[in-house]
Amino acid sequence: MAISCDTVFTHKVWQEEELSKMVPGGVPFPMLSDPGGKIGQAYGVYDERLGLNIRGRFIIDPDGVIQAMEILAPPVGRNVEELIRQVKAFKYVRESKGTEACPAGWEPGKATLKPGPHLVGKVWEIWKPK
Repeated sequence: MAISCDTVFTHKVWQEEELSKMVPGGVPFPMLSDPGGKIGQAYGVYDERLGLNIRGRFIIDPDGVIQAMEILAPPVGRNVEELIRQVKAFKYVRESKGTEACPAGWEPGKATLKPGPHLVGKVWEIWKPK
């Protein structure tokens, strides 16, 4: 979901006039309004002086635990492909019950790492960064 201090009416216009032109059908998740920034305060992204939430993204697992977060200044855009890649990696690791780890840049179908002492000094044999 997306959350901002904007009103639901602003979200509707943004979805219909902007996002739907960038993403066919618009974004496929709900956009929630956070008037007063209470949710933003809880996540440390509310700027009280400006009265708005700064850009942040959080990957929260089904148990409610934050697995990843990124906070960006407004002039810098986010990388949606990287967000999707990370969600897939966290899902893969969760399904493996922690017996596998996904190195930086991991994509589905690529080699994973099996955490343990046997891996020390040998990661380079398995993981070949670009």
